Amino acid sequence: MNTPSTPTATTLPPRRSLFNRMTLIAFVAGAALAGGVAALASGSGGAMHLGGWHHGMMDGTHSAADVSAHVDHMLKHLYVEIDATDAQKAQIAPLVKSAVNDLLPLHAQLQTAHAQAVQGLTQTTVDRAALEAARVAHLQLADQASKRFVQLIADVGDVLTPAQRNALAAHVKQMHGMASS
Repeated sequence: MNTPSTPTATTLPPRRSLFNRMTLIAFVAGAALAGGVAALASGSGGAMHLGGWHHGMMDGTHSAADVSAHVDHMLKHLYVEIDATDAQKAQIAPLVKSAVNDLLPLHAQLQTAHAQAVQGLTQTTVDRAALEAARVAHLQLADQASKRFVQLIADVGDVLTPAQRNALAAHVKQMHGMASS
C-alpha cells in the first residue's frame, strides 16, 4: 500500500532547496552585520567583537559622533569583505545607521532591567517579583532587538548579490570557526 510521504530536505524540489539555502545565507550575512549593531546596542561586557575588532563603545563615555564614526569604520571593513559597489555602499550605510539609532535606546532600558535584577537579588530577602520583572524586561528588549535585526538582515540582503552574501557568510563562518557545509 502506498502512503503519501512528507517531503524531507533531500526530497524537496531544487527550487525550494535553493530558496532555503539562500534564506540561510542571507540570514547569516545579515547576522554578521547585525552582530556589530547588536554589540553597540547591548554593550555586552563593554566590548564589541566583529571581524576581530574589539572596541568598548558602550561604556557610556562615547558620543553619538563616536558611535557614528565607529559604525563607519565597521562598514568600511564590511565593504572590503563583500566587494561592495559605491551604489551598494550608499544603500547599506543608511540601513545600518538607522538600525543603530533604533537599537541604541534599548541599551539604557537593558541597563535599567539589569539594575532591577541586581537590586532584587541583593535585598535581605531575594525579591522574586523584581527578578521576574527584570527577566520579562530582558525578554521584551531581546524581542525588540531581534525584530530590528531581522529587518536589517533582510534589507541588507536585498542590496547584496548572491555572491556577496556567500562571501559574507564565508567570512562569518571563518570568524566563528564554523565548519563549512
